[in-house]
Amino acid sequence: MQENGEKIKPRTKVMLAITKGIWGGAQKYVFQLATSLPPEKYEVSVVCGAGGTLPEKLAGKNIKTFVVGTMSRDISFSGEIKSFFALLKILKKEKPDVLHLNSSKMGLVGGTAGRLCGVSRIIFTAHGLASNEDRPFLSRKFFLFLHRLTILLSHVTIAVSEKTKRDLSGLPFASRKIFVVHNGVEKISFEEKSAARKILSDLAGAEQTEIIVGTISELHKNKGLDFLILACAGLPDNVSIYIIGDGEEKNNLAGMIKKLGLQKKVFLPGRVENAGKFLKAFDIFTLTSRTEALPYAVLEAGLAGLPVIASHVGGIPEIIENEKSGILVPAGNIAEISKSLKNLVLEPQKRDSLGQALQEKVEQYFSLQKMITETEKFYIK
Repeated sequence: MQENGEKIKPRTKVMLAITKGIWGGAQKYVFQLATSLPPEKYEVSVVCGAGGTLPEKLAGKNIKTFVVGTMSRDISFSGEIKSFFALLKILKKEKPDVLHLNSSKMGLVGGTAGRLCGVSRIIFTAHGLASNEDRPFLSRKFFLFLHRLTILLSHVTIAVSEKTKRDLSGLPFASRKIFVVHNGVEKISFEEKSAARKILSDLAGAEQTEIIVGTISELHKNKGLDFLILACAGLPDNVSIYIIGDGEEKNNLAGMIKKLGLQKKVFLPGRVENAGKFLKAFDIFTLTSRTEALPYAVLEAGLAGLPVIASHVGGIPEIIENEKSGILVPAGNIAEISKSLKNLVLEPQKRDSLGQALQEKVEQYFSLQKMITETEKFYIK
């Protein structure tokens, strides 16, 4: 194609693919890339599995999206076969130059389909690794083997943290294909504190308290929300806890809250649209996960200037320096979580200093533009 005598380079066709169509950290990453890659350089489409939130958000941005309803996190032999052939059909029709895969199952199924279709550039981003989850030993070894296959099928593997890279680099022939690109966040237009508090308390049907501890999270076992609930039992009456999000653990968490008699202290408002904009409602943010890669929740809490108490897992220590830009606790150590919460409740000056330090670090090292620029480099052979 030519314009005014000059040849115009055709746009690179990038197809982003992810296992689930819900809304979590990996889905936010896909959404960010799909909507932030320069449109004059890239023609972007997305393939995702079951779950309606991601497709809805992409539709609002006019991003071409394909939903493979048989693709889900749970393993099903017949489902994987159907998903594989559905992906083959999409790839043959769309003929992307770059296939950018996200999450373990899509990485393996999509990588195989991409190779068979002759996609010239296959990228895999390793977010949370199934081999790091709380599973039986043989199950974790099996998933580690699948991670190796995914890396072999891909031309480049992006690890969202140095810890993820270390976990994968022990696999044969893998280290030379793995590069770290930290997740990045763009500025958020936060609701003012008192307005945000009123909105969230109304959603939760709760009385406003002096101190609000909060988290935004998929309600999944990996997120260690049971640890937070157990740790808050001894907090003063002027403290309440909001756990914003939805997921498969909702009924179990609600049952735990009732069993412990914490219905007037711990609240589950459910999924809140654009929840990050309400972060200033909180005085303390927590992420007491069993396993993580490099969580957006901590980065967004940092942008809001909040003090964060988080598990010392995955890439979280790459964001938070203990006692300087947040507090790190051993995963599952309820006594340490409780102690850290009580200390921050009683020390407003420390809350302010930790929040300010984290805000400065996130703004300097974890910007969305930095992530986009570093990721683009891998789209070229």
